[in-house]
Amino acid sequence: KLKMTSIEKSTFVFLKALKNNNNREWFTENKSQFITEQHKVKEFYNALMERLKLHDAIDKFKFFRIYRDVRFSKDKTPYKAHFSGSFSRATKRLRGGYYLQISPEGSFLAGGFWEPNKEDLLRIRKEFEMDTTEIRAIINDKKFIKHFEKLEGDALKTAPRGFDKEHPDIDLINMKQFIAIRKFTDKEVLAANFLDE
Repeated sequence: KLKMTSIEKSTFVFLKALKNNNNREWFTENKSQFITEQHKVKEFYNALMERLKLHDAIDKFKFFRIYRDVRFSKDKTPYKAHFSGSFSRATKRLRGGYYLQISPEGSFLAGGFWEPNKEDLLRIRKEFEMDTTEIRAIINDKKFIKHFEKLEGDALKTAPRGFDKEHPDIDLINMKQFIAIRKFTDKEVLAANFLDE
């Protein structure tokens, strides 16, 4: 049996229909199609994990449920109109990870630290306080800019406690998240070389 190494058009057709009919009745009627599409996309994610392992130590892959948690949300639609999954880096030594979302007109790959714990965040800030040569070289690299534009993430408005607000690298020290995001068009997602990209 051939492994899914690309995303099929039928996946986008299903997700668009789900977005336009985001209710339990429609979903129940189309559950078998959902299961088919979910299975194909999961296979793609598994193929992606094998590729990631060639470059990084990945120990966990989590495919997120389609059901939304609406308890604390103003948006009460019951389903996400996308498929998504995350890949965690292995061992206590390696932190951060990767996230891929497949969604009509909203697909993207993200990597880095989404919510670093307190100790990791302090360590990153201390590293930046001492020397940002390495991170600056990466985020100013033409290839990085071409694919990701910039390092993204929430930041404090003022210097974190214990850090000099006049520090020349305060822009990086103030960050609470460190994420590189690459957006993909639907055409790119449906292309045969999407896994390579």
